[in-house]
Amino acid sequence: MRRSGVLRLLALIFALVSTWIFLRSFSSLNMKTIHLSRWLADLDSKKVEVVRTKCGLSKPCPDNFFAFKISSGAANVVGPSICFENLVIMSPVKNNVGRGLNFALVNGTTGVVLTHKCFDMYSGDVTLLVKFLKEIPEGTLVLVASYDDPGTKMNDETRKLLTNLGSSYAKQLGFRDSWVFLGARDLRDKSPFEQFLKNNPDTNKYEGWPELLELEGCVPQKVY
Repeated sequence: MRRSGVLRLLALIFALVSTWIFLRSFSSLNMKTIHLSRWLADLDSKKVEVVRTKCGLSKPCPDNFFAFKISSGAANVVGPSICFENLVIMSPVKNNVGRGLNFALVNGTTGVVLTHKCFDMYSGDVTLLVKFLKEIPEGTLVLVASYDDPGTKMNDETRKLLTNLGSSYAKQLGFRDSWVFLGARDLRDKSPFEQFLKNNPDTNKYEGWPELLELEGCVPQKVY
């Protein structure tokens, strides 16, 4: 009897110790879980919010300004692209660009795209470009991107019309130059939105062509 009593006592002690160890371990695990949850919550609250800008600009435009980005073509391989207010108007993906000069016309007040066209300046009819430029409505923003050759068919009349839109480089535009530009039909001064790179065998990035140009910015909305 004494022996069985001792065994029962030992069994009771073992059960109590096991229960105590289990409760201790569970409590510790529960505390770690709580701490982990708090840690994850802190990480979530510290997440850096990614600001998405229109046309992928480096910073957002202020109120009453339109965002735009223009890229010229790369040699005669990759076509140009024109984005306005996060709308890609022309691009190789859309398959609506061409050799020469690519134009997008936008209402300067509403930001609505009016039309887009490309003109072959190597073997095309330059009178079509002259007619197009003369018919641009008042208050219209004009976005231009070159591709391959924007200058072979250029004449004095087209240079003057482009200069009247605010271009500083239209008079120099020649064979296989790179050019991106944003002007306006009734612009009184020279446009601040223009880049130009001369075709020069000594400095060309591509064989026979200068490197592509990118122009981005915020153009003020025209308020009447």
